[in-house]
Amino acid sequence: MSESVESAGYVFVDPSAYADEARFEAATALLRTEDPVHWVEGEGLGFNSFWVITKHADIFEIETKHQIFLNEPRPLLGTAEDDRQRAEQGDLLRTLIHVDGSEHRNLRGVTSEWFLPKNLAKLDDKLAALARRFVDHMLTFDGQCDFARDISIQMPLNVILSILGLPESDYARMLLLTQELFGAADEDMRRGETPADLMQVVQDFLVYFTALTDERRARPTGDLASVVANARMDGEPLTMMQTIGYYVIAATAGHDTTASAMAGGMLALIENPDQLARLQADPSLMATAADEMIRWVTPVKHFMRTATQDYVLRGKTIRAGQSVLLSYPSANRDEDVFADPFTFDVGRSPNKHLSFGFGVHYCLGAMLARMELKALFNELLPRLRHVELAGEPALMKTIFVGGLKRLPIRYDLAPAGA
Repeated sequence: MSESVESAGYVFVDPSAYADEARFEAATALLRTEDPVHWVEGEGLGFNSFWVITKHADIFEIETKHQIFLNEPRPLLGTAEDDRQRAEQGDLLRTLIHVDGSEHRNLRGVTSEWFLPKNLAKLDDKLAALARRFVDHMLTFDGQCDFARDISIQMPLNVILSILGLPESDYARMLLLTQELFGAADEDMRRGETPADLMQVVQDFLVYFTALTDERRARPTGDLASVVANARMDGEPLTMMQTIGYYVIAATAGHDTTASAMAGGMLALIENPDQLARLQADPSLMATAADEMIRWVTPVKHFMRTATQDYVLRGKTIRAGQSVLLSYPSANRDEDVFADPFTFDVGRSPNKHLSFGFGVHYCLGAMLARMELKALFNELLPRLRHVELAGEPALMKTIFVGGLKRLPIRYDLAPAGA
């Protein structure tokens, strides 16, 4: 194996690599071609070794073999010390991404009805109103704003936290905690540089959502937080850790991933003015455009699975107990699946991206994310007379979830109804 292929595997343990698209895409393109089932030797890097899977077909295959490849005990890539502490003490949070089998199926069932198309359709008017509110807000910035900070992070935050039933006075706190959790490797977003700092972020979530659980169990309302707090599995209430884990995954990933897709979609339209003009001229393309934004950005960078038995993939034997990293950004640029994968195409169809995963672990909020993207751009694009960059965009350093942390833009925007 050449040194260049070996070094390509190191991008997955380097948060700065995800903030450097050219570097990351070159590395994953090389692996897809030369060694798509690639062993990353973690010794010396501070990580336990793992296989990285870069081809769309292989990730799809592993996702369908959910009884062989489990979330537990290593759902996310962490350091060897993280893995050791998890083995000894268990996970601080137990969310949908940590569990398998009947526990996973039953936990999904707690809120699955909320995310059915017939129920989400009831949010159309609310999403349209929120989109109008935030596009109108752009008028207050005198033609220049940070779209990532001022618009794209705010609308999804309002959507999911209002569905949960949190008071608007707590939205800023949830945003800060989310950024500190997912941005722990980024100097602009983390609370501090030590594991203890990140532990305190998690502790702050635990304190907040413990109080919320107690409140909703004592005085249930009609919001999603009440559904979770009072849910039962096998006749028993959810444990406090299951309840808190549900809240954390909803309140964080439930807005941060959509926000990344919105900001990345805006940047893609700026960098591809022909596609912006095409979408403005033909709003019927908004559904395919939303999916293309999600493919283009791929906010969730990976999940891990651990093999319960030996499994042969492309001639490589993944041994029982070994972990695989599923690289969704790589799969979404796979030349064998996508025509011109490095071209942003608002009319791309079919678009078999894996940004929401596949199979039993398919993202519960996928439809809601698409609805939010369509709502925002349906409001914004007819009113947008001109848009350009007003500074250098910047991506967050991360190895799990993230996107643009800065997107300064300059624009000419018509008032509503003009």
